Amino acid sequence: MTFVAPCAPDTSAGRTGARPAAALTAVRTAPTILDGIRRADALAAAAREEPDAALPVLVEEIRRGEDQLAVLAAVHALAAVPGSRPDALLTALLDDGRAWVREHTAWSLAGRPPVVRAVPVLTHLVAGGGFPGMLAQRTLQAWAPAAADPVSDALVHALAGTSEPGARARLTETVGLVPGSGATGLLRALAGDPAEDHAVRGAALEALVERHHEDPEGVPGLGDLAAECARAGGALASVARLARAELEAGPAAPPPAGSGPAVLQAFLHAEIDRDLTFSGRGDNGGIATLLAQLGDALAAHRPGHGTGVGRVVTVSRGSHDEARAALPGLAGPGHVFGVVPFQGAPVPLAEAWPRRVAAERGLRRALRAAGPVDVVHLRMADVGSLVVAAVAAEQGIPRVLTMAPDPHALVAAREAAGTLTREGFGAADAVEHLWFRVRLLADLAAGAEHLVLFPRPDLARDARELLGLDPDAPGRCTVVPEGIDLDSVDRAAAQAGAGAGRELEELDAVLAGLPASRRGLPLVVTVGRLHRVKGTAHLVEAWAADEQLRARCNLLVVGGNLAHPSADEREQLERIDAAVPLAQAAARGLLLAGHRPHGTVAVWLAAVRRGRPGLAAARGAYVCASVKEEFGVALVEALASGLPVVAPAAGGPATFVQEGLTGVLVDTRDPAALSRGAARALDLAAAPGAEDAAAAAYATVRERFSIEGMAQALTVVYGRVAAAATDRSPTP
Repeated sequence: MTFVAPCAPDTSAGRTGARPAAALTAVRTAPTILDGIRRADALAAAAREEPDAALPVLVEEIRRGEDQLAVLAAVHALAAVPGSRPDALLTALLDDGRAWVREHTAWSLAGRPPVVRAVPVLTHLVAGGGFPGMLAQRTLQAWAPAAADPVSDALVHALAGTSEPGARARLTETVGLVPGSGATGLLRALAGDPAEDHAVRGAALEALVERHHEDPEGVPGLGDLAAECARAGGALASVARLARAELEAGPAAPPPAGSGPAVLQAFLHAEIDRDLTFSGRGDNGGIATLLAQLGDALAAHRPGHGTGVGRVVTVSRGSHDEARAALPGLAGPGHVFGVVPFQGAPVPLAEAWPRRVAAERGLRRALRAAGPVDVVHLRMADVGSLVVAAVAAEQGIPRVLTMAPDPHALVAAREAAGTLTREGFGAADAVEHLWFRVRLLADLAAGAEHLVLFPRPDLARDARELLGLDPDAPGRCTVVPEGIDLDSVDRAAAQAGAGAGRELEELDAVLAGLPASRRGLPLVVTVGRLHRVKGTAHLVEAWAADEQLRARCNLLVVGGNLAHPSADEREQLERIDAAVPLAQAAARGLLLAGHRPHGTVAVWLAAVRRGRPGLAAARGAYVCASVKEEFGVALVEALASGLPVVAPAAGGPATFVQEGLTGVLVDTRDPAALSRGAARALDLAAAPGAEDAAAAAYATVRERFSIEGMAQALTVVYGRVAAAATDRSPTP
């Protein structure tokens, strides 16, 4: 349906104040989409202060719908207007024919007092799942303390009306957000019902464990219920085993006296272990590598012997059994790893928003086991940061935020290219949630005690234009480049020089697929996730289309789960297959090696530089075809390995790639520029001064981009933030 106002607008109201109309005009005439989103705040403020003047203006804008950016700004402004008429208008918008309007309405309602007539519609959205379901669930959660009975009644009614397990599990999870004994009783019934799907029973059991920690007397017999669920077997048994382990665990030991601050870092879309076993699979990209190596570097310096961080807790995703196995070690010293479990198969980062509540519960569990944490470090405008920020706020833990212009840079680039417009913004937003992510980053920044920025060629300009941030505000921001573990680079170089070892045998097995006619060529290598943002298929297409480049080198692609690809990986593999049929890939010079442990990749990079006797010539190159890179850990590792690199001209790489000496900066969206860049990088690798350039690149990395240097810079930040929080704490 199309939005229609319940009654005709009162045009006389517009004469009482011009501020709302002017604020809406400012949104419409904003020079960029990002400016338009920022100006929506002023529109909401004007609507709140002059509701009579605002209502007809907002209603008319939503009805017309020509400028979708302005429509969404009007929806959020409407939610700022007090009174029963906006309640009716917003409830009607929950049934609007435009999906993007429904989403933003469900989101904006969270800031209003409960609207009882909207509760059943929001409950229906929860049952439907996806991003709209997450937004509706957040609103019901916000309303539940003041409207427990209407919310609970709507959830009971919805459960009675659906038998689909996924919908029932989402509704059950939401029941766990409603206070009161009635909701507890319903959860007990659902968890103990053998006729229910395991996902439903598991959601109920996890909600009950959370309630137990809030009020141990309020959920009697929970241990027996968990034991009963464990006997059911299957997926429910894993949930129940974790529940029993959590219920039986004692309190975490206090930290040693005089230890430095404890830091929590989380990335809930990857499986992170100290050995980086899963690098390049699914969402296990550069951020997973960084957190594992950074945590080790931070924890390696004890108080009085360097950085002064007491301990580091790194939390990532995994199974319930993995979370149970990790619990006892979370209170240990040094760098420890925790797991936030989810029911069902892993999902890509962009589809993980509906796991918000499960992530919050898993993070609280990890924090209870780990003991006191003094600082949390947030990265990325994703559901993981949304969750960590919420839990940190409720527990009074100060936050540090690495503030990268994402999705800001993407929005700006697409608007400049004409692929994202104001007129089509709502439809794009319904898929990519751009507005929510932009506002999430702003909220994370507002709640953070300190901001960390990446180096960029024009940092001050980008911070102001993309992020709306003043990087020169005293004591607010610190520029910290990311770093890599140079010890692993050195070990890899030594192994490649010796010419033997398991990692080289694995590389040789991959290279053995090449026909004899292509075994004397150097390698162009790319490492990373198989994802459109990383441009893997785009690189293959560019290489395949350039006959001279194909004749000059073989292309080695390291990354992706080839045996069991995710949806994103399948999309890339299908594009690759269209460019170079997978059955003929090796014969044509394309080598798909799949994901490999990080240590293996380091050895392979060194081998690409040195060559492999009888299989690949020396003097290869590295190509990063990413649409964007805020920094680029893999690029820095390739540079430290002595490989000339091709990198995106925009973003962080321009701060460390020396054009024409250590690499080439190109517009990676342009296939011809990408293939020319690869050819130029091969020229640099074969140039007379290549060894000197490689030595200079290594020296630059050691001086500016070591993981130890990053750890030292961040520990100064953590120490100041933790000390300031201690100073603000009330004296007992």
